[in-house]
Amino acid sequence: MRPYLTLIILLSCLPPTFSQYYLRGRVMDEKGKSLSGVKIFLQSKGALDFASGDDGSFGIPVPKTYDTITLIMGGFETFKDRVTTTTFQDLTLKMIRGTAMEMQNRLVSFTKNLGLAKELITKTDMGESYNNLYENDFVAASSNPETGFALSIDRASYSHIRRFVYNKFRTPTSAVRIEQMLNYFNLRPNIKPKHNVYSSFNFNSAITNCPWNKANQLLFVNLQAPQLNLDSVPPSNLVFLIDVSGSMDQPNRLPLLQAAFKMLVRNLRAQDKISIVTYGGGVRVVLYPTSGAEKEKINEVIDALYAEGDTPGSGAIRTAYFLAKTNFKKEANNRVILATDGDFNVGQSNDQELEDMIIAQKQTGISLTCLGVGMGNFKDSKLETLARQGNGNYAYLDNVMEAEKVLVTEFTKTLYNVAEDAYTSITFNPAFVNRYRLIGYDNPRDIILDTSNKLHGGEVGSGHNLMAIFEVEPSIKTTLINGSYATLNLQYKLPITKTQMKEAFAVPYEPQDIMTADSAYRFATSVAMFGSILRGSKYINGIGFDDVLQLAQTSAKSADLSQKEFLDVVDKADAIYNPEKKKKR
Repeated sequence: MRPYLTLIILLSCLPPTFSQYYLRGRVMDEKGKSLSGVKIFLQSKGALDFASGDDGSFGIPVPKTYDTITLIMGGFETFKDRVTTTTFQDLTLKMIRGTAMEMQNRLVSFTKNLGLAKELITKTDMGESYNNLYENDFVAASSNPETGFALSIDRASYSHIRRFVYNKFRTPTSAVRIEQMLNYFNLRPNIKPKHNVYSSFNFNSAITNCPWNKANQLLFVNLQAPQLNLDSVPPSNLVFLIDVSGSMDQPNRLPLLQAAFKMLVRNLRAQDKISIVTYGGGVRVVLYPTSGAEKEKINEVIDALYAEGDTPGSGAIRTAYFLAKTNFKKEANNRVILATDGDFNVGQSNDQELEDMIIAQKQTGISLTCLGVGMGNFKDSKLETLARQGNGNYAYLDNVMEAEKVLVTEFTKTLYNVAEDAYTSITFNPAFVNRYRLIGYDNPRDIILDTSNKLHGGEVGSGHNLMAIFEVEPSIKTTLINGSYATLNLQYKLPITKTQMKEAFAVPYEPQDIMTADSAYRFATSVAMFGSILRGSKYINGIGFDDVLQLAQTSAKSADLSQKEFLDVVDKADAIYNPEKKKKR
């Protein structure tokens, strides 16, 4: 018995190995908002890490009454302090200065006398969610000669319009964004571009008469981004974040995304790494980082996906970013690709909370591309917000052909940025211009109401062509002078080095008739007219779908399937908005 008694005495002298206490608390930012997904380390637990829940709370068993806690989250300062484990802990993380600046609302376009328009474009009542927009008004060049807008490759709006038209519905006005419609067609004038010796972007401009107002002119500015060679693009670290919740169980949702991602897989190389995270009834990592050469393995995982459960979108986004960080490479294209109908119903689901989370995550150098699908409960406002704040882009897939266009035909434009935080400022010469208005690039209502707002730079993909249009009321002195009509300044950062670049281009006064202008400018005008009609713009009274068709027919390229399809979309929209004409036919 003596050996056993000795053993019992020795064991009783050892410190207990089980937990006697339970450390509970909540993590917040400086505004009192809960922070979920914060990494938590305790000195007593060594390298073992924990994380705060959707409401910022945590509960961890610990072996002693005092411990040292460390909190880590992208975009925030690291927090470290000694805590009492018997007391509930309210812990606050401070934003890094750059993150705090990003949290401010950012404008899509800006003028120094920015004000509120009288008409508010309202949301759709079809169960879909779109940002409420104010249409840009005319601005006097004498008092406010400078304006600006963000560059981006977002093109979801045109796909939405096509989807509504082909389903014989009127398009909700808030779903119409003219700059995204122009982006969709990637218009490139057949003119030798004008550029500076040190410029990486090419530039063209044109001034024509205005089809809907004979007294005014149209100014076109066209920027062409440099084109990356597919063979020499940097390796990719991609995380496919796929919504497999119950709402995705329809042919135009999860099955469409499965076909889309399998198309993307075709372009992957051995040096590319792919991970897949799904969310629906829970968050799961179904494929850990895998070489792009293992296409059969990746496709098998994609084919095995099925839809069920609720939509824990915010938790899934955190998981996807964490997975992207584990395989992060500074010289690589580090990107999360979120594919969903946007209907988040678990965790942080309102736009502002999701936006704040993405802003904090993007400080890590990981971009976010959003692919939207579905109809009826689609949340465009969420996806547009997430893509804008996540240093990425946004496209809507309404059919398999669109999936092929976005992920195969325009693969490098969708996934590889050549410029970040890119925006332009244009200064008009009041001697030529009395008033001007930017067509499209309309700002959401809540951003305009925030007086601390700033212009938000966008991301430009490889080879993208950006077309912007101004309606201009000319000065009566125009014919009496010579000189520069306007000056365009372009600012952006290089994706990897973050080097700040600035370029300037002169806009000469060379007016011409729109019917003799390059076909790209005429087609762009027809697209802007079509969008303005769908928006119910007050600036194009007297213009109808027939006028759009007539101009588009003179400029649509027969070899361009997207431009040919545009004629059909306009014709079908005419039948929806003017049913009496169909009867007459």
